[in-house]
Amino acid sequence: MEKTKHTTYWIITGLLCLSLSGGIGQLLQVKEVVEGFAPLGYPTYFISIIGFWKIMAIIALLVPKFPLLKEWAYAGIVFAMTGASISHIVSGSELFHIIAPLIIVILAVVSWYLRPASRKLCTA
Repeated sequence: MEKTKHTTYWIITGLLCLSLSGGIGQLLQVKEVVEGFAPLGYPTYFISIIGFWKIMAIIALLVPKFPLLKEWAYAGIVFAMTGASISHIVSGSELFHIIAPLIIVILAVVSWYLRPASRKLCTA
């Protein structure tokens, strides 16, 4: 049972990190990414900030130890992705753009829930 939980954790966490890897395109302000942000009305520099923090979250989740940093990474992912979903709702985006960030939130919550004791803040 514990091995299944551990394997599931890494699969979910891998999917989460893969879904956040778009932060590279945001950080580098790839033309298509910038165009995708345009309807949301955010300034261009904001795209790089979001991209940077997505990459930092991936690193925080994958490196061993640093449980407090991992807690903040999970929280930041939830904040950023719920904000993205709300931004898409307000700007009248297609349903896919509203739901996709919420799927990332679900991945983050499941990853957080399944994380091994060595990756938790308190191992009581």
